[in-house]
Amino acid sequence: MSEVYAHNIEDIPDQLGYLILNEDGAVLSSHGDLINDEKTAKVFMRMVQIAWKVKLCEEQRSVQRLSLIFSNHILLATVSNGKIYIVKKAYVPEQADSES
Repeated sequence: MSEVYAHNIEDIPDQLGYLILNEDGAVLSSHGDLINDEKTAKVFMRMVQIAWKVKLCEEQRSVQRLSLIFSNHILLATVSNGKIYIVKKAYVPEQADSES
């Protein structure tokens, strides 16, 4: 796997790991919880391919960001310059104020 510059992706607060994919879904770079995670790469690539086909209106461009929210982490994907950047971040849902 060849390393590519991660565009300060490692500086994202609460970041647990990342993947950078090329337009064919091959992993160009990875780190942390997502290091060499080919399974996540394949799933996100398929999701992005499907999302690109969805148009809500005539003027709308293709989807550029996807978010998956789980109970304790979030997976965020951004498509830019022919690459897909996937970041895994810690997630703590806000608790409703019980004193309200």
